[in-house]
Amino acid sequence: VQLQASGGGLVQAGGSLRLSCAASGRTVNTYIMGWLRQAPGKEREVVAGMYARGDEYYADSVKGRFTISRDNSKTAVYLQMNNLKPEDTAVYYCASKGVPPISNPRYDYWGQGTLVTVSS
Repeated sequence: VQLQASGGGLVQAGGSLRLSCAASGRTVNTYIMGWLRQAPGKEREVVAGMYARGDEYYADSVKGRFTISRDNSKTAVYLQMNNLKPEDTAVYYCASKGVPPISNPRYDYWGQGTLVTVSS
């Protein structure tokens, strides 16, 4: 399984970014797909995820601002991030696993990470 994340960049507070994760070797609707982030000096955390059946999970810190979606035909998962805040600055990773829950940051397969920087 290979995952490749893209779409990070520099954005001002209040702005938006859309992250993409291309998956090869499996379809995104058969396993748990998650977006995690790690800020400097902080532990890696799960910000959003989707179960195979389509149920979504969001960390409290991003609820109402981030939206996870998937495109089964393109084996891709997306993270739409709106109203970004400086505290959202981190390296974002897409990841996949077969065992729930989404909120457990132990994932089996990882993309390379994409940096999101939100300026104040």
